[in-house]
Amino acid sequence: MCSSWSPPPLMSLRRALDRRLYLLLFGNSYGAPGGKPVWHFPEKNYESEETLRKCAESALKSVLGDLSHTYFVGNAPMGHMVIQPIDKVPDVPSYKQFFFKSQVIATNKFQIGKCEDFVWVTKDEVLGYFPEQAEFLNTMIIG
Repeated sequence: MCSSWSPPPLMSLRRALDRRLYLLLFGNSYGAPGGKPVWHFPEKNYESEETLRKCAESALKSVLGDLSHTYFVGNAPMGHMVIQPIDKVPDVPSYKQFFFKSQVIATNKFQIGKCEDFVWVTKDEVLGYFPEQAEFLNTMIIG
């Protein structure tokens, strides 16, 4: 047995081979209190894209740079939630946040950009990052 083994870091796609992983970014996010960096999923405000899926692809592309190793599952969002304004940020109106499912194909590493930090986390770990939305995320995310 190798005594120098240590668990793979949260930045590795190989850290939980038998479980799905979800990409979280640490940085600026729409509606974050005081404009401070927070953990969030890749996101983008809907502008003039033809469809919500095109908007989701654009959001992921802005972080990964290349979508050739990704696959979007379906054309419809897998879920959405309405985000209410926070008392600390009264000028941000309520908005809908849509979630799309995409998968990594044939690669083990991405060059993640446009954020201060990132992690690949399991479903249980996602719930720890977003305790206020844990009930919603637990029902939306399968597995």
